[in-house]
Amino acid sequence: MYPIKFGTDGWRGIIAAEFTVDNVKRVAQGTAEYIKQHHADNKLVVLGHDCRFAGELFANTVAQIMCANGIKVKMAKGFVSTPMISLGAVKEGAALGIIITASHNPPAYNGYKLKAHYGGPSSPAVIDAVEKLIPDSVALNLASIDELEQSGMISYVDLETMYVQEVESKFDLEAIKNSGMEFAYDAMYGAGQNAMRRLFPDITLLHCEHNPGFDGQAPEPIHKNLAEFSELIKISEDIDCGLVTDGDADRIGLYNKKGEFVDSHHIILLLVHYLHKYKGMSGKVITTFSATSKITQLAKAYGLDIEITKIGFKYICEKMVTENVLVGGEESGGIAIKGFIPERDGIWIGLTLWEFMAKTGKSLDELIQEVYDVVGKFAMGRIDLHITEEIKQRVLENCKAGKYTAFGDYKIEKVEDLDGFKFHLSTSEASAKEWVMIRASGTEPVLRVYSESYSQEAAEAILQATKAAILA
Repeated sequence: MYPIKFGTDGWRGIIAAEFTVDNVKRVAQGTAEYIKQHHADNKLVVLGHDCRFAGELFANTVAQIMCANGIKVKMAKGFVSTPMISLGAVKEGAALGIIITASHNPPAYNGYKLKAHYGGPSSPAVIDAVEKLIPDSVALNLASIDELEQSGMISYVDLETMYVQEVESKFDLEAIKNSGMEFAYDAMYGAGQNAMRRLFPDITLLHCEHNPGFDGQAPEPIHKNLAEFSELIKISEDIDCGLVTDGDADRIGLYNKKGEFVDSHHIILLLVHYLHKYKGMSGKVITTFSATSKITQLAKAYGLDIEITKIGFKYICEKMVTENVLVGGEESGGIAIKGFIPERDGIWIGLTLWEFMAKTGKSLDELIQEVYDVVGKFAMGRIDLHITEEIKQRVLENCKAGKYTAFGDYKIEKVEDLDGFKFHLSTSEASAKEWVMIRASGTEPVLRVYSESYSQEAAEAILQATKAAILA
């Protein structure tokens, strides 16, 4: 029997190989058992799917399993984003939110994410409990969707309108629209497209059509996947900022007026700067192990507490639920801020930055320079190594055994292993913090290598030296 394991953010598998109707039934049954054991007085889930192939089929399968277990389902019609499910779980008072999505994974994948009643990723403890309850098979008589609708076990909720209204209540959209600035949005064929079209019908929109195969491209908002959007901004010369969201719209990508990619490290810094320095808000800053050291530096400069967690937004969310957190974000573009649910949301974060630009009348580059004035300039790098499992395990064992003392000319001064292996490097630049990090992905069969240095060229040089050393 195929073993179902949740990774960094949900269970994912290739459609028709691992991600099948039968396996979805198994996961749904495990989830239903968890609800019956831990939420006996609240047998309700909010359920939806994103734009991926067969999303409706898999969501209907989950609904049928839930209803067979006496759990009512409030369901979205049509595709929705992950933040819409999380918000819906809160607004509808559900025990859990469930969304069928593989987020940023390649088009061949689909997945299953669990959202807690507080509107963020379920905790690692809950995920572990659900995993243990997943049966080897499911033998239940399932009623049809029509029958479940007629009986009242399934009802429908307009999560997209709920989300749009929440945005309209929290942002000064008129300030953005009347700022004299031009904005653009690339949905990557993902689930944010309809909401953004409703909110900003007059901006430049790209890949805002329903295309379940994402035109063959993994909907991950990183620069190598966004050449068309970058070129669009460069050619137009009028667009001041471009926003990108991934397949389920919980991750952000960003471009400046020159069509240059602005990574999530800079976005997190901008958010801390805006919310604390401009809006007078306070709270802890939380980021993950692969994020820039400059976030710690800025938090300390502003007198804010800082905490570093393992990689995976669920670890940040746990803190946001119980503590006063101003900004929580990770390198991969998942970021949440105070004043909303404890959930990463690419649209919400993008609009926060557009509002920052509109209210100040400053360009993205000018605002980034304000951050540099406090912490200094820096650059980050990342490569994903698609290698065999044998090589991957060999590299990880070498890291664990302390076999690396240098990567090319870069000598290792110390190693941290909170989540993966971060090698701090000796540097000739007195103001620079240089490091390289090696970690196996929790959602894909790849080995990720990250770096930080004082310039993009220097960060890339560290990556290449490390790649050469570990694959030798």
